[in-house]
Amino acid sequence: MANQLSILVVESDRDRALQIVDGLGGGDQFAISVISESSGLARRVAELNPDVVLIDLESPSRDILEELASASGPLERPVAMFVDRSDDGLTRAAVEAGVSAYVVDGLQTHRIRPVLDAAISRFSVFKRMRTELETTKRALEERKVIDRAKGILMKSKGLSEEEAYAMLRKTAMDRGRRLSDVAEALVTAAGLLS
Repeated sequence: MANQLSILVVESDRDRALQIVDGLGGGDQFAISVISESSGLARRVAELNPDVVLIDLESPSRDILEELASASGPLERPVAMFVDRSDDGLTRAAVEAGVSAYVVDGLQTHRIRPVLDAAISRFSVFKRMRTELETTKRALEERKVIDRAKGILMKSKGLSEEEAYAMLRKTAMDRGRRLSDVAEALVTAAGLLS
């Protein structure tokens, strides 16, 4: 996130919006935008591209949560939601929509900064976990392709597993390509020839 954190505040009541802005304090620390309509939220989030979204609602609707999820915002940025009342189904829907902090029982000015900090921290942890999971999945898929390519070489050339791996590795180094790319090309070619 940039030096100056951009925050999109979604609040229909002007006085409550001012209360949120006051609760954030920070002067030069934040660039705050306020929108009063939750309809078209996905479009507004895409337009403004804030670092954080802070939403204050009396009671969230599934429509708002679906729009929030479709904005792909929660996967790209922390979202803190303050609601006056909720039920288990809406709480679960909010979490599934990617809301980083879901605070029931209304907005209290002194809680805004700590909740915002918690939402940012939680989002960072989940983002790091998603990145690690994607990296692990990709590595596993690459490993599978390399193993299949080794098997093709072992069968077609009568090589041992170590010799097949060495051949793939040497080819990759000679051509300045990644080992998994060479293996993928071999598997694809073998598939076309069989």
